[in-house]
Amino acid sequence: MVLSGRERVERERLVRGHSTGQQLVVRARIVWAAGAGHTDARVACRRGLDDETPGHWRRRWLQVRDAPLAEVSAAQRRADAPRAGAPARRRPEQVGRAIALACEQPADSDRPISRWSQRELAEGITRRGIVARIAPRHAGRLLTRGRPAAAPGPGPAHAGGRRSRPR
Repeated sequence: MVLSGRERVERERLVRGHSTGQQLVVRARIVWAAGAGHTDARVACRRGLDDETPGHWRRRWLQVRDAPLAEVSAAQRRADAPRAGAPARRRPEQVGRAIALACEQPADSDRPISRWSQRELAEGITRRGIVARIAPRHAGRLLTRGRPAAAPGPGPAHAGGRRSRPR
């Protein structure tokens, strides 16, 4: 397998990119090693990979090799293939309406509670006609799936740049 000059430039851009995911970097290095004539077994050994991984990504690269880089970028060539699975059962607008309901105060929905539980939220979602049926556990998962991660940084013990223990 021989890489063109443009393919090598794209590979270098990916490997050196600060925002490139590590899976893409590993795949780019596998393709580069294959282009340099290394065997799959040698690549797997040197990179600490499963024996089948280098061959898989070499074959994937060869499948899309004839497509111009303008149409299929180097990153797209190394991306995971779509995975099979059941189609989503909830449309995005349904999820949005469920989240909006959870953001409301329960009293606004004539609920005699101070905060939503999964069971109460599931009942509220079906009562409003957002979906016909939803399990309480799934109602709770709808909310946690889209929640942003906590902001990095010092915790309350380090507020104001002070040490948490006396000097």
